[in-house]
Amino acid sequence: MVTLTKHSAVVQIDAGELVSYVVNGHEFIHQKGSPGWSSADTEMFPIIGPVNEADFRVKTPKGEAVQDQHGHLRQMDYQLEHQTDTSAVFVKEYKSGTEVSNSKFPEKSTEEALTWPYDFRFEKSFLLTNDGLEVHFKISGEDAMPFMLGYHPAFKLHSKSPVILAKGKEISLDEVLAVGSRALQVADCNSITLKDDREITIETEGFGHFMCWTEVRNMVCIEPISFYPYAVEQVNLHQGFQKLKDSAQFKVVLKPKV
Repeated sequence: MVTLTKHSAVVQIDAGELVSYVVNGHEFIHQKGSPGWSSADTEMFPIIGPVNEADFRVKTPKGEAVQDQHGHLRQMDYQLEHQTDTSAVFVKEYKSGTEVSNSKFPEKSTEEALTWPYDFRFEKSFLLTNDGLEVHFKISGEDAMPFMLGYHPAFKLHSKSPVILAKGKEISLDEVLAVGSRALQVADCNSITLKDDREITIETEGFGHFMCWTEVRNMVCIEPISFYPYAVEQVNLHQGFQKLKDSAQFKVVLKPKV
């Protein structure tokens, strides 16, 4: 477990997963083991969304790739590369064609192993500042590699009627629940505020959109995404790809109101 501290803020990271962010005694992150989701955060890469209706195949310029929901990166382990009192850097590296075991098999998937026809290096870094917690992502690899990126943090809810503020509008928890597993799209948006017992703002660079998901009342996922996957049929998921140019960088800042 990696622990970062600065003033009244304490961050805990378990093998690259943000499992706790406490400011002035208030926990902002959904706790693993609580109802709703078995994780606290994860990344969606190199695809976002399900592919079960497309026989778990995604089109790429190098042919079809075998993928499962939200991509195979989440099935890989992070390696801690660097750590200080207020920062930590984690890395995953992938060699094209390498089979990655699929934890969804066999209960939720027919695919035992997932593959991707490109090399890449995926870096996730945390920086605790006076203003909040920065989460940086850097993707490097083969030129023109297609990809999508989504960040999937889950926030703990303390009140019965939390509100999400986006683009000058209020979104209730009931509205998110009503959309179900598809997740509520918030297009063309770089900042969302969650108003609960305490307030936290999620600011982003590079993503462009959000989607919000939960199936319970004690947590909500507010997810920066580069593409909303339900905008197309699963067989056309490749239409949401962007192409890598040397490297790509994305940023998420969690800014609690203190």
